[in-house]
Amino acid sequence: MATYFAAGSSTFDLESEQLRDALETALGLMGDRKKILAIPPDHTRIHSRAGELTCMLHDLVGERLTDVMPALGTHKKMSPEKLTEMFPGLPLDLVREHKWRDDVVTLGKVDADFVSEVTEGIWKQPWEAQLNRMIRDGGHDLILSIGQVVPHEVIGMANYNKNIFIGTGGQAGINESHFIGAAYGMERMMGRMNTPLRRILNHAQEQFCKDMPIVYVLTVMGNRPDGSLATRGLFIGDDHECFRLACELSAEVNVTMLDKPLKKVVVYLDPGEFESTWLGNKSIYRTRMAIADEGELIVLGPEVSEFGEDPAIDSLIRKYGYRTTPEIMKFVEENDDLRGNLSAAAHLIHGSSEGRFKITYCPGKISAEEIRSVGYEYGDLAEMTSRYDPSKLGDGINTMPDGEEIFFVRNPALGLWAERSRWESS
Repeated sequence: MATYFAAGSSTFDLESEQLRDALETALGLMGDRKKILAIPPDHTRIHSRAGELTCMLHDLVGERLTDVMPALGTHKKMSPEKLTEMFPGLPLDLVREHKWRDDVVTLGKVDADFVSEVTEGIWKQPWEAQLNRMIRDGGHDLILSIGQVVPHEVIGMANYNKNIFIGTGGQAGINESHFIGAAYGMERMMGRMNTPLRRILNHAQEQFCKDMPIVYVLTVMGNRPDGSLATRGLFIGDDHECFRLACELSAEVNVTMLDKPLKKVVVYLDPGEFESTWLGNKSIYRTRMAIADEGELIVLGPEVSEFGEDPAIDSLIRKYGYRTTPEIMKFVEENDDLRGNLSAAAHLIHGSSEGRFKITYCPGKISAEEIRSVGYEYGDLAEMTSRYDPSKLGDGINTMPDGEEIFFVRNPALGLWAERSRWESS
């Protein structure tokens, strides 16, 4: 077990040449590898620089990179256009699709007693450690899991072994992991490293992946003063220390603490990144701890055209809606379809304000009737964008011409915003 490269701080601004040199150095320390599998995220994490790092890997190792499998999780297959945008210059015949319902194997089960202990009795069943069969059976002598460490609603901090067990996981593992996080409480976990689900995944990795040549390439991204993105850190290794260092830096640069709750928050969903509420509800997850009771969240989603990216999950969202946790838990108890798709149930919990603040969704391609049917208020996109023009707003507090004060978030996927006392009490 080793950390091959670790560099980062809140003031670092790593350029492409530095990333390439670091990757080349780490590969040299790993020794000669003949058959390499890369597991980057999909286009919904395009800001992670994982696509660029994957292309650098191909440049450095050539034909030894035999397979690239985006960690889709439950997301839809990437189109050729999205692949080209994410991985410019990468031969697309290297890309393999992960099919979360079909193409997985179960390595083993994390014991129910351990699961119950770390979840404080919330989940008392064994947890299936599943992943794409290519990871286990592909004959690779190096598996590079590439991605960004950033606060996350299901597990606390994204990436590391989540990219393996969830990003390339199967139906049972994904469903139960998301439900565990939701039932435990996302506000207790977001932005924190040592969460119940992370402890379960760490245990699974130690038990079932000891002989797999998995190495993690982890970026930490932050904003420059002008709002553009900077790479604040890069960490490469096959040990937990690598992830710990990335988490500490992410907590420093990606968590924005506020001294008082916000009455009105406006979040913009980039058209190239957010096409569903399944993804776009990061606008809710990442700002909920900052919003005042009786406050309002306005979501500007010009390309939002569906609820769930998966047809079955889309149907469940439409059927049950984004309701309070007690309501969803009751629906799970009483309905086989939701009980059989616990990741959807978790998503419904995550997407609710629990009645504490108003959510006004302004989608470009979903009707007012549909939005209201799932429990949100509807806002006209053209009208709201005219008033809250993303091209004229800066991240953070903005004062409108009529004196109204709003807090603007240009990309909710890049951080976590929390009012200090709510964070400390969660």
